[in-house]
Amino acid sequence: MGIQQVEGHAGKTSAPGQNHAGSKEFEDFIYLLSHDIRNSVRALLEVPQWIQDDLIEAGYRINEPLQENLALMNTHTRRLDRMLIDLLVYSRAGRMQVVKMVDISESIAIVLDQLTIPAGFEIDLNLKCEEIRMGDRDVLTLFSALVSNAVKHHDLREGKLEITTLKKSGDCVIVVSDDGPGIPEKYRERVFEVMTTLKPRDEVEGSGMGLACVRKIVEIYGGQVAWLSDPAQRGTSIELRFPI
Repeated sequence: MGIQQVEGHAGKTSAPGQNHAGSKEFEDFIYLLSHDIRNSVRALLEVPQWIQDDLIEAGYRINEPLQENLALMNTHTRRLDRMLIDLLVYSRAGRMQVVKMVDISESIAIVLDQLTIPAGFEIDLNLKCEEIRMGDRDVLTLFSALVSNAVKHHDLREGKLEITTLKKSGDCVIVVSDDGPGIPEKYRERVFEVMTTLKPRDEVEGSGMGLACVRKIVEIYGGQVAWLSDPAQRGTSIELRFPI
């Protein structure tokens, strides 16, 4: 079983609280831009319904092509709103939160309660490292991205996801494994890039920000991320290491 190391953008990880000025300014810009644009997008989410209500009130019949166009407008507006939310999450990683020892089991429970997990999916937990030093919001973002990514890209109605944690060589090691289709080796670096998806959004809904958030959080807290799974086989297994 091979291990492929995934390096940060600069070829190294950053210690907690260590940010380059240019990067911080860019993230501040992304945060403000996403926040302001989202106010307009939330208003646009109401427009298709307003149009439909006005047409009905004026006595027009809503035919099938018009109904489809209104639905399409709604779909794309919701997709844009989701992208802006995920950009906000990405820009806030490592900021505006308290860094402390966080209970991993409790964090995963919160994430699973917030996500919609299909009935046919089984999630097994084997948590030997019980706490991790991280921002309380970042740990939720981390596990939410890992779990939702595994479920979203699974190609079967039933699947299995396993989250294992253990202490090793002074690190808290987190391994997330699934029995999905796997990720080809040539895409394993690309999936960590911002707004990158391997399938069209009409096939798999998503902003392409999940694993980008994972890598950013790993870098912020001085960790490492590696692939454990064989790209020639089904399933994906990813290992994260964080200093205790």
